[in-house]
Amino acid sequence: MLDDNIKAQLQAYLEKVVHPIELVASLDESDVSREMRELIHEIAALSDKVSAREDGQFERRPSFGIARAGEAPRIHFAGLPMGHEFTSLILALLQTGGHPPKAEPETLSAIRALESADGLRFETFVSLSCHNCPDVVQALNLMAVVNPAVSHVMIDGALFQDEAENRQVQAVPNVFLNDQPFSQGRIELAGILDRIDPAASSRSAETISAKEPFDVLVIGAGPAGAAAAIYAARKGIRTGIVAEHFGGQVLNTLAIENFISVKETEGPKLAAALEEHVRHYDVDVMSPQKAAHITPAQQPGALAEVRLESGAILKARSVILATGARWREMNVPGEKEFQGKGIAFCPHCDGPLFKGKRIAVIGGGNSGVEAAIDLAGIVAHVTLLEFAPELRADAVLQAKLASLPNATIIKNAQTTKVTGTGRVDGLVYEDRASNVEHKLDLEGIFVQIGLSPNTDFVRETLNLTRSGEITVDPRGQTSAHGIFAAGDCTTVPYKQIIIAMGEGAKASLSAFDYLVRTSAPAG
Repeated sequence: MLDDNIKAQLQAYLEKVVHPIELVASLDESDVSREMRELIHEIAALSDKVSAREDGQFERRPSFGIARAGEAPRIHFAGLPMGHEFTSLILALLQTGGHPPKAEPETLSAIRALESADGLRFETFVSLSCHNCPDVVQALNLMAVVNPAVSHVMIDGALFQDEAENRQVQAVPNVFLNDQPFSQGRIELAGILDRIDPAASSRSAETISAKEPFDVLVIGAGPAGAAAAIYAARKGIRTGIVAEHFGGQVLNTLAIENFISVKETEGPKLAAALEEHVRHYDVDVMSPQKAAHITPAQQPGALAEVRLESGAILKARSVILATGARWREMNVPGEKEFQGKGIAFCPHCDGPLFKGKRIAVIGGGNSGVEAAIDLAGIVAHVTLLEFAPELRADAVLQAKLASLPNATIIKNAQTTKVTGTGRVDGLVYEDRASNVEHKLDLEGIFVQIGLSPNTDFVRETLNLTRSGEITVDPRGQTSAHGIFAAGDCTTVPYKQIIIAMGEGAKASLSAFDYLVRTSAPAG
């Protein structure tokens, strides 16, 4: 099951286990059970502090739990935690075995304080190709380790497809708490705690509002925001960063092969590296937080004010906006209603949930055609719809898609409506040449029509283009005193990771120059 190199690495990790742990499997006669049996016994053979048995009575089979010897498992994996979830398995082994988790002391205290008469039973549906799912799985596993009232099971939605369909899971990660929907999409540990204990958000807002003014306050923690924070902190000035999560759109990028000096990497790995680098410096990281409004300084040298969605108020002598972009939507009837119920944006994450189904991909650029090619290997049939008379993707990608027997390409097609009852059952499109409407019967739609800048909260404050990009000069200066911007939310052309990093650094240097010319540091 595991190759010799992985076994050697895992054996080194297991040396950190302090308390004996058990792997308790609940198996059936399936091929996945055979692989799971092999996996748990291979792990047990690597450490005398790990044992494995197959007499588990967990309701989902195949699955296995992890527990300290003599205790009932509070962490279960319903499915093989391989691929992106292998790290979740390693951390669950270490933390259950007594290796301290990486979390702030106040966060651990908040977890220990959680109470529920019926317990907090979390279930997370994932796909093993999803690169956002492990963060959610690892956060909930950590909670189960720290608090005996919490339990968590990772469920491979492709393996337990019938259950996923019955519970209307059509996007991952999808979390249930005590059998009720809890969250969908990426969510960090702090965000989970806020949802369980709403008062925690108010307490956090009060703490944030009490902070002294920053010299540089960065909004956003993608490549541009991280670079800006690092450059500011290295100047020795008071630096803060407001982040929903580190990485931004990088988290949705699997293969990165054009990041100079790094031959290849993956988005989640780069996002983790960004966070580690920022936290290496004296940067006040406020996460998960999102900006709601900015009041610029009325004159050079005065303080700008940033109001967060939590209600917290921050003040700063300069602000760098690096809020990035999000998936662009079709803006047709039914789209909002069925997001997460058949409409998806990430083929790598959600594709396995549509195994054997009929789906459509909207968009004929490289991302759309690549998505259609990838999905054709999973689904029964994929139909690609392109608004223009011709596809815009590279010729080699177009040829590959055209060669697939279960793929159809429709050009000059304008999607006008998404249909369904409870979940997607089709879409309506208009042939732009004949103005004739057509209906496609479908079970899923993947939207791949580009990105929209995350700038709604400054629409009435700064000069924006028609498409919502923040207008900046060559120094990253916006139309307001002391407000700079960088990355995919701006008018700078070519939305690339390496360009965003350079723009973030430039905006930070410009902000420092602005501070030198207009005010004394906050100290």
